[in-house]
Amino acid sequence: MAIDEEITLKKLEVFLAFMQTNKLASVAETLGQSTVSVHRALHSLEEGMRCPLYKRVGRNLVPLHTAYKFEEYAKRVLDECEEGVRKVRELAGVNATRLKIGSLYSLTLHCIPQLVIGVKLRKPGLDIDLTLGSNQDLLLHLEEGRLDAIVIGIQHPIHNSELMSVPLFNDDIFLAAPSESPYSGLQQIDLQDLRTEKFVTLNEGFVTSQSFTHAFELAGFAPDITMRVGDIFSLINLVSGGIGYTLLPGRVRTFSPRIRLIPLAQKYSSHQSIILLMAKSRERDPNLLALAAECRMYGRRDLGGQTAPLPDDSHC
Repeated sequence: MAIDEEITLKKLEVFLAFMQTNKLASVAETLGQSTVSVHRALHSLEEGMRCPLYKRVGRNLVPLHTAYKFEEYAKRVLDECEEGVRKVRELAGVNATRLKIGSLYSLTLHCIPQLVIGVKLRKPGLDIDLTLGSNQDLLLHLEEGRLDAIVIGIQHPIHNSELMSVPLFNDDIFLAAPSESPYSGLQQIDLQDLRTEKFVTLNEGFVTSQSFTHAFELAGFAPDITMRVGDIFSLINLVSGGIGYTLLPGRVRTFSPRIRLIPLAQKYSSHQSIILLMAKSRERDPNLLALAAECRMYGRRDLGGQTAPLPDDSHC
């Protein structure tokens, strides 16, 4: 049997409010409607039920036993509908109680812990999941909806009108050498002086791998790469163990006392922009608003009150 079109969720809400107070004026005030609108909703709901729900006593409506019975089911319907809306929003990542963030390994030293603490202070009931990976993997997860937002580094602008970005800071690229290396005492390094040296680097897909390639393109030669690894901390350990040299961002400077980060000569200089990326369609999501606010605060602290400019304005 089809439900009559006069029976709507909004009218059920009015009906339940009336059953709690039995006063049209109170319902009107609570729901922000006129008394006439409330009376009309109750009357049309009764017509849709095709059976009496109230009796008229003067200008008042008095619920019948049918109304009390229907109240049980109406409440159940609204509760189930509300729960369904909440579940679907969580599935879509809107107003969820869990925020899924992606990040680079190198940002877990300082940046990500501060962002997480800040977001938790703003949203105490919010659970945060952190996924670590390469730029390539994190961008794919964001596109597929498996992550709500990602904090990554970019060597070049990402042109995507469906994404919104918030800048955090810029990071320079250095030569990483063992502390006992003959280069460790230099104030800057010319990559041409390392043509015969062995190098280690990250797998393709990481922004630091892109920075590595970019710098040696400027130097005009292909370095002798002996090993590629899947995370920056393993890479640092290989350098400190004397396996080879590499290029690293300054943010990992404090990870190991056994390596020295040496500035590149100006003609090979390279830097990364660290940004938050999220879907533009979700820019009003309260959880993402909290994360974006923390990223802006982090950027202002890092740059002494100035927001880092991005090559492609505020969108990537």
